[in-house]
Amino acid sequence: MAVQSTYGFSDLKITLQHPAKGQLQIQGEGVGSITFAMSEDASAHDLAADGSVMTSKIDAPAGSVTFSIQQTSSAHIWLTELFNYLNARDNPLSEFAKITLIAVGTHMRTEHICNNMSIKKCPDKPYGQQTWEFLAGEMIEN
Repeated sequence: MAVQSTYGFSDLKITLQHPAKGQLQIQGEGVGSITFAMSEDASAHDLAADGSVMTSKIDAPAGSVTFSIQQTSSAHIWLTELFNYLNARDNPLSEFAKITLIAVGTHMRTEHICNNMSIKKCPDKPYGQQTWEFLAGEMIEN
């Protein structure tokens, strides 16, 4: 008999945090999808004068995180408040990239840790799911 495995979004626990605004914990509620993407390649090939290939390992931990979140969810409200706080004129620039994220997938046994995050832009207004995009200075996957 084949062993089957089923993934449910409630298996993923997400914690977003900012020192000035506290933290948001999400476990399935209001989130349609989340994508973690590295910004750079992990290796590159260059062609030497003699025709041999030189391989370079690139240690570039930056990336992006994209959420699709329902507009009526508490997560969207928290993120909107955070965006407004971070973009206030009197807010110090030092606050801007202090968002951290930890996402733990219990069923898949994965963990994503993102540091030095900033919100790329306020989401468009489709009156449905909102897409929140973040840039991360460091992404770690365990």
